[in-house]
Amino acid sequence: MIQTPFYLIDRAKLARNMAVMDELRDGAGAKVLLALKCFATWPVFDQMRAHMDGTTSSSLYELRLGREKFGKETHAYSVAWPEHEIAEAVGYADKIIFNSVGQLERFDNQSAGIARGLRLNPRFSTSGFDLADPARPFSRLGEWDAGKIERVMDRVSGFMIHYNCENADFDLFDRQLGRIEEEFGGLLARLKWVSLGGGIHFTGEGYPVAKLAARLKAFSERFGVQVYLEPGEAAITGAASLEVTVLDVMNNGKDLAIVDSSVEAHMLDLLIYRQAGKMEVSGDHPYMICGKSCLAGDIFGEFNFPAPLNVGDRLSIADAAGYTMVKKNWFNGVKMPSIVIKELDGSMTVAREFGYADFAGNLG
Repeated sequence: MIQTPFYLIDRAKLARNMAVMDELRDGAGAKVLLALKCFATWPVFDQMRAHMDGTTSSSLYELRLGREKFGKETHAYSVAWPEHEIAEAVGYADKIIFNSVGQLERFDNQSAGIARGLRLNPRFSTSGFDLADPARPFSRLGEWDAGKIERVMDRVSGFMIHYNCENADFDLFDRQLGRIEEEFGGLLARLKWVSLGGGIHFTGEGYPVAKLAARLKAFSERFGVQVYLEPGEAAITGAASLEVTVLDVMNNGKDLAIVDSSVEAHMLDLLIYRQAGKMEVSGDHPYMICGKSCLAGDIFGEFNFPAPLNVGDRLSIADAAGYTMVKKNWFNGVKMPSIVIKELDGSMTVAREFGYADFAGNLG
């Protein structure tokens, strides 16, 4: 039995998402790029590569990882490129997307040899969290002034417009894309490609993929552009779990179970956005599932189980692929989860284990 904690990536569940990728690509003529900021666990890139067109990045290291481990088309984006990284970035990238006109102008000469894009901020989004809202007041994420953008249109061949966040509402997507068409149509018609970013939950249950494909195809044909999407969560929704073991049970007004993992170290987004984890359990025995770090609020959530929990019980925290392995950290020196792959034949492959040397080497 593999020692917990570990992230368990299920290739069969990943295959289901990849089939939807194929449906969308075929129906829309769109290209899909894996957003490495969400998921960059390259031991399963071999499976994803056949169904996606490449990767998009938010930093030099993500860019290099995409080029070396995924291959295919590689898009380079950063909120701000430093002088000492730009030459290396251009060397890895097929397209480089600048966040501002200022960055584009600063690195005009260095980037002139590859396709260039600019991030456009439509000043609206679907995000329900101010922390993650790219269109929040005073946002630094992209340009919105059409007059300012006009000055550099001769230097760019595309836009990146990232404004969706876990958007499962096709009608909302349709309306907002219509606003972009109306407000920026004159600029869009002069481009070769447009990336509509990520955050469209098209692999969710019941999502009208055919409608999305038709809408993207219509957008592409209207403006004569190659459409890109940058799925992160959509690529890996439901494809992994965090496997943990109960270390102790207590009652302090509620029944508590302490597990050998930590929300802050291993599923940080739950803490950042004040959300509960997911578990596919039900029953008459409620427990608060708690992490083992010293943080008082290190809590995965409250769940109902079919029987009382005991020390040694194994639990699965569901939907644990996105924004987990890319954010895991060594808080409290809690053992970092291994990365395990459940193969299509049901066998388990341990892709990576972490130990004390990794902890110590991270600090000096």
